[in-house]
Amino acid sequence: MTCGATATFGTNAVDWEHRIDLDRLRDDRLARLRERLETSELGAVLAFDFTNIRYMTATHIGTWAVDKLIRFALLVRGGEPIVWDFGSAARHHQLYAPWLDHPSDERNPSGARAGISTLRGAFDPDANIAEEVARKVRRELDLYGLADEPVGVDVIEMPVLAALRDAGVTVTDGQQVFLEARRIKTDTEITLLTQAAAMVDAAYDTLYSFLRPGVRENECVGLVSKSLYDMGSEFVEGVNAISGERCSPHPHVYSDRIIRPGDPAFFDILHSHMGYRTCYYRTFAVGSASPAQRDAYTRCREYMDRAIELVKPGATTADVVSVWPTAQEFGFPDEEAAFALQYGHGVGLSIWEKPIFSRLVSLQHPEVLEAGMVFALETYWPSADGLGAARIEEELVVTEDGCEVITKFPAEQLLVAGQRYFTVGGQLPTLRDPQSHRNRPQV
Repeated sequence: MTCGATATFGTNAVDWEHRIDLDRLRDDRLARLRERLETSELGAVLAFDFTNIRYMTATHIGTWAVDKLIRFALLVRGGEPIVWDFGSAARHHQLYAPWLDHPSDERNPSGARAGISTLRGAFDPDANIAEEVARKVRRELDLYGLADEPVGVDVIEMPVLAALRDAGVTVTDGQQVFLEARRIKTDTEITLLTQAAAMVDAAYDTLYSFLRPGVRENECVGLVSKSLYDMGSEFVEGVNAISGERCSPHPHVYSDRIIRPGDPAFFDILHSHMGYRTCYYRTFAVGSASPAQRDAYTRCREYMDRAIELVKPGATTADVVSVWPTAQEFGFPDEEAAFALQYGHGVGLSIWEKPIFSRLVSLQHPEVLEAGMVFALETYWPSADGLGAARIEEELVVTEDGCEVITKFPAEQLLVAGQRYFTVGGQLPTLRDPQSHRNRPQV
């Protein structure tokens, strides 16, 4: 594993240091999407997924709308991106997103236009909103002489699909074009992903200082969310906070459980920095760690380290998952039942991108690792006493000769949080500051 480090910067722009080149980010992403479109059999790609719209058009209207399928964007062969947006957002793009300008098109000088889809069926079907979406798309295909070419779509509502077909548009799967374009990250994307991880490093430090018997899982979620938003996070997509007996089996959702002395507690922090996500697990023991929990953590770490050692260009996802345990080895009947416990996935504008690492698919359908990929590897192991489990996740960048781990909060050993008392040489217990984590012993 190489020791190189991706540069990180402050999140503000300054005149005295070259930081993130956002024009380059926009240009490079669009160039990669165009390249994939050109090598496909499609005449155009149509996006309703917010991450694909952002990759294509570099527009964003907030996270409140990510599940509503209200916006859509089109890229045709030989053309410029067009985004039909929610009400006044289109006007905002016309004023502040000059990269969407189409000065050569007198009829439509901007690629930012007013338009809306069906609000997941909330509009009355008789309002013909789906038909209007199809009309807008068909018009652009006609302008470029692509009406007879298939259009690749990422996700779509049934009324819109039917309307496009009624308009004579051949609709097929376009998600693979988008995900193949996004598979290899640009240097700018890698920097943003690393900065996003650095923000979680800091959030974990805050959480470790706070974590102690008596706090609740939901309090930890609130603390982490505030910490990230204070640092400028665009969106805290989720914080998994799992403790005690809830660790096995992993429920994938936090509760209001009160954390008790001796509990294991693991967390997954998912947030967005300028669109770029994190998926980043850490496990702690609270107050003290049992021998069973220590053993579970050691095994979880060993599986992680074996996987990381294999990551380099030319290796495959099958190579990585082959060093992970089978589902039956840790108490599940098959790989589908254990899915996402020993797991890996690309990280970018969304948290699950290509490549995917899982015994469910990777041994039969391996993917080759390439320099510039960024992905997360996550391992899990239940404790032998049946009361807890360990969960670790690292994000990696594939380099020319190995990989770089960009998740930096310590995870080599099980950290014990919330130790207020300890003994030295048989002396009486000494009160410690529960808010300070300096010089806390590690297990």
